[in-house]
Amino acid sequence: MSRSAPRPRRTYGGSPLSTASPPRTGRTRFFTRVAAIVAALALPVTGLVVLAGPAQAATSATATYTKVSDWGTGFEGKWTVKNTGTTTITSWTVEWDYPAGTAVTSAWDATVTSSGTHWTGKNVGWNGTLAPGGTASFGFNGTGGGSPGGCKINGAPCDGAQPGDAPPTAPGTPTASNVADTSVTLSWSAATDDKGVKNYDVYRGSSKIATVTGTTYADSGLTKGTSYTYSVTARDTIDQTGPSSGSVSVTTTGGTVPPDPGGKVKLGYFTEWGVYGRNYHVKNLVTSGSASKITHINYAFGNVQNGQCTIGDAYADYDKAYTADQSVDGVADTWDQPLRGNFNQLRKLKKQYPNIKVLWSFGGWTWSGGFGQAAANPAAFAQSCYNLVEDPRWADVFDGIDIDWEYPNACGLSCDTSGAAALKNLMSALRTKFGGSNLVTAAISADGSNGGKLDAADYAGAAQYVDFYNVMTYDFFGAWAAQGPTAPHSPLTSYAGIPQQGFNSEAAITKLKGKGIAGSKLNLGIGFYGRGWTGVTQAAPGGTATGPAQGTYEQGIEDYKVLKGSCPATGTIAGTAYAKCGSNWWSYDTPATIAGKMSWAKQQGLKGAFFWEFSGDTTNGELANAIHTGLR
Repeated sequence: MSRSAPRPRRTYGGSPLSTASPPRTGRTRFFTRVAAIVAALALPVTGLVVLAGPAQAATSATATYTKVSDWGTGFEGKWTVKNTGTTTITSWTVEWDYPAGTAVTSAWDATVTSSGTHWTGKNVGWNGTLAPGGTASFGFNGTGGGSPGGCKINGAPCDGAQPGDAPPTAPGTPTASNVADTSVTLSWSAATDDKGVKNYDVYRGSSKIATVTGTTYADSGLTKGTSYTYSVTARDTIDQTGPSSGSVSVTTTGGTVPPDPGGKVKLGYFTEWGVYGRNYHVKNLVTSGSASKITHINYAFGNVQNGQCTIGDAYADYDKAYTADQSVDGVADTWDQPLRGNFNQLRKLKKQYPNIKVLWSFGGWTWSGGFGQAAANPAAFAQSCYNLVEDPRWADVFDGIDIDWEYPNACGLSCDTSGAAALKNLMSALRTKFGGSNLVTAAISADGSNGGKLDAADYAGAAQYVDFYNVMTYDFFGAWAAQGPTAPHSPLTSYAGIPQQGFNSEAAITKLKGKGIAGSKLNLGIGFYGRGWTGVTQAAPGGTATGPAQGTYEQGIEDYKVLKGSCPATGTIAGTAYAKCGSNWWSYDTPATIAGKMSWAKQQGLKGAFFWEFSGDTTNGELANAIHTGLR
């Protein structure tokens, strides 16, 4: 026996020698009995006294197992028998199974035998009789790490269940409220049971932390800025335990270091639909090296419907299962885990890169049509967004909200007529609801023309409520003008022959600053793709075309990672590269042109830069790296 292992307790008549003395008239019998017991304990447990006698009635007792101690090479266990009936029990027998490799080596206060992996403990003479409510215990030492299963007391289940007794149902998945630095309040919907629910066991991770009679529990003594997972099980009046509820992950407030206020924003869009045809997943941010080069991620997109923020793609967002090789941390999803999909992968990414802030972006070109109705009741819209972004299932994933309204009081895919104040009112409501601890941002037009989109809404008034604006300084020109003229879709500056005055980055930033918006609230936009025409004969910009060039996913548009090899740049204009290959003409940014744009952004005192979107970059993230190095 290990020196650190507790020794089996020798007994007199089943009682510890340290607490009982032999009767003076029975010294010879006492030593005879002790010798017999010691001899029995020295034998293998299978050699102990064989179980005899019929089982007691099946409905009058329970048996509960406790592991008293564990010293690595062995353990001490204990069974406690309780008479839960209304009549006296005169004997009891506990049966259980251990997995192979786990065994009892010595026992006290009961006769323990085994048959293979099946173990039986029967009362000794002095502790077999139990009045209603009475208890008796027996202990043993063992080896192995297994837990007992298949327990029976006097032939019936150890939890006291009778044939036909159903355990309670699973309680509802807990929700969290009053989340603070060191505490959180949990609430759940009640379980049901044919005989009534007695109480609930509350688990933090795999540890039971409380048993309560109601459907709420306030946990305290937690650590700031730490994630915890909670679940609940119900017990009925005969102590049967039902299945576990779903689990909720909660992150306490505080404990985080705010980003360097002088640091530059390096933000990339991650598209939920990229996990399909593009086969681009959160793990690609790690394998490309981009995760170490960015500060923020905009997750695109949530929808805007009926004046509310809604889920964009539930399967991609939180249901898609990832195999180990696809997962950020190399751990596969299981069928029953409470959160999967992109949200869980982003959670894992943030664990590895805690400096990254993730915002949920709502709207976009396709889903901006719902903002007009949202603007009619900004407070209700903000509440719906908060409820969705801060849903307990993924609240720890997101650090705020981004609004991509294309375009307030102007036309995009559809036209909005909600008025010039609509954007300001919407952003004010969002800031009020999300508070100062969450980021509130917006992607905005880069139309610097006189009387254009930037003049149609109160961007200056809304700016006081945002942490920063992402100015979409790309898509100025493209093959929606099928016959051309060909032009760079993201010109940094104007140039002779530009098709539309005010359609360049410099004009947009100048106009926004002229409205009183500080450069420190503006991010310059970069496209990780090109736009192109076909039927072009002129190499320089300004040529005619017959239509959009063919793209992998859409006509007139192609990823940088493809164009880099299929149509290398042949020139630059207004700080942007262009290329003519065959009859196709493309414009796009390269690491070299991005370096020039980042230098200009720093000269302008801008907050930083952002890009659309990760999957257009090369497998080694060369464009994300160009932004990173250019802003240092």
